[in-house]
Amino acid sequence: MTTERKATLTIEGQAPVEFPIMTPTHGNDCIDIRTLLGKTGHFTYDSGYLSTASCRSKITFIDGDKGELLYRGYPIEQLAEQCNFLEVAYLLWHGELPTAPQKVSFEKNIKHHTMVHEQLVKFYQGFRRDAHPMAVLVGVVGALSAFYHEAENFSDLEHQNISFNRIVAKLPTIVAMAYKYHVGEPFIYPRNDLDYTANFMHMMFGTPCEEYQPNPVLVHALDTIFTLHADHEQNASTSTVRLSGSSGANPYACISAGIACLWGPAHGGANEACLQMLEEIHDVSRVGRYIARAIEKKLYPNVDFYSGIVQKALGIPTTMFTCIFALARTVGWMTQWEEMINDPEYKIGRPRQLYVGPGRRDVIAVGQR
Repeated sequence: MTTERKATLTIEGQAPVEFPIMTPTHGNDCIDIRTLLGKTGHFTYDSGYLSTASCRSKITFIDGDKGELLYRGYPIEQLAEQCNFLEVAYLLWHGELPTAPQKVSFEKNIKHHTMVHEQLVKFYQGFRRDAHPMAVLVGVVGALSAFYHEAENFSDLEHQNISFNRIVAKLPTIVAMAYKYHVGEPFIYPRNDLDYTANFMHMMFGTPCEEYQPNPVLVHALDTIFTLHADHEQNASTSTVRLSGSSGANPYACISAGIACLWGPAHGGANEACLQMLEEIHDVSRVGRYIARAIEKKLYPNVDFYSGIVQKALGIPTTMFTCIFALARTVGWMTQWEEMINDPEYKIGRPRQLYVGPGRRDVIAVGQR
């Protein structure tokens, strides 16, 4: 990353000031304005942070216009074709794809943590039966912070690894239990003889009445969806996890905050909205109108357009779509959290504001107002 070039800012009535220009591996150059306040007495205004890089990251790069998604430099299409989800999880967390022995060891560690505490199982009973599964997920994942206190020592690398393995392993169990509770069926416990995604489908669709055999084709389809959703760099929910984590909060609480953000229809609800749109179109006579509207708004189909259709075909109800998203994205959230915690430039997040409220004024006694 080079910083030899400079950007010059001229403010009327002040001498020009220079700021380093930082050149990334991929993407747009960034002007380093961390000294802006001290040099000029000014903040920048960037609602939604659309022109602001909040951090340096080595994890994921996205170019939406080109349809490019890289995990640690690897194109997503290669990873989706040649790797399973846990290999991608290992890549994101460790920075490199696993060797064959590392893959076996990593998968074994994940399987070791798939069970959840029985007291946590009872936690579900505190929710209304008609509660949205995402509401349940926010609560149950947040409750993990009450069970695993050692995660509070977040500066310890071993505890970071354990926390990652634990939450990646338990999310399929927690999500499947949220679904079973929602539909009024008994919980199905994990089977460690199955791989990660097959085990999740077993817990989702199995019943005590008969043995469930996951279809390998369907398992592969869902595993690919997990891979595609694993991380999308600094989006709203990832930024929520980073901002929460910057205060030193328990990582499980940070992930719960990310899930809450993901629940918003402008973020994680996009795949559900795509499916609803297709149902609204209903017949071929209305297709042209919707295509024209998409062209007018310069909208292009992304992973959300297809993932909802695939999940529907797999028998996953629309109320669970965002839970599936959260399950996969937890890998990315934890990796982003770990990168931030170990960044020597890490400090608590403190966005500024452009205050436009009333000026200073004095309180008037209640009888005189």
